[in-house]
Amino acid sequence: MTPRKSGGSGPRRFPAIKVPIRDQTSAGGVVFRGEKDRAEVVIVSVGGQHRWQLPKGLVDKAEDPEVTAVREAREEGGVTSEVVQHIETIEYWYAGLENGIRVRFHKRVHFYLLKYISGDTKDHDWEVNEARWVPLEDAANQLAFDNERRVMERARELIGQR
Repeated sequence: MTPRKSGGSGPRRFPAIKVPIRDQTSAGGVVFRGEKDRAEVVIVSVGGQHRWQLPKGLVDKAEDPEVTAVREAREEGGVTSEVVQHIETIEYWYAGLENGIRVRFHKRVHFYLLKYISGDTKDHDWEVNEARWVPLEDAANQLAFDNERRVMERARELIGQR
C-alpha cells in the first residue's frame, strides 16, 4: 500500500493584509508659572479613563508646531502662554480607525516649554475633562505616559536653570 499525498498538509497561508500607515504630527507643551522650586505646571485629564497628560494636539496645515503648542495650551489648558524653547520631540506608533478602516499611525509630538501669560484652567474646551495647575515636582508622577513623564522631567531641569 502506498501512502497518499495530501493536497495541502502544510500550514494554511493567508494573504498578508496591508494596514495603511499614516503620519501624524502634533505639538504641545509644559505651561509653567512661578520660579524653580515654587513652579506649577498645567496638566489635563482626557478620555473616559481620565488620563492625565500634557496639553497637545494635531498641527494644522500651514501651522508651525510652536503655534500649535500655544493654541493647544489655550484650548485644552485654558491658558495663554508663549514659547520659551523646544523641549523634545517624541515618536511612537498606535493603531486607530480612519473612516472605519484600521490604520497604523506613526506619530511625532513636538513639546515646548511655555511660559504662562494669563487665563484660567477652568476655561478649557470640551475635549478635556479637567485642567489643573500642579506643583512641578509632583507633575511627572501624575502623567499617564512614560514619554510625557520624561518630557516633564526635562522641563523641570529647564525651569530650574531659569
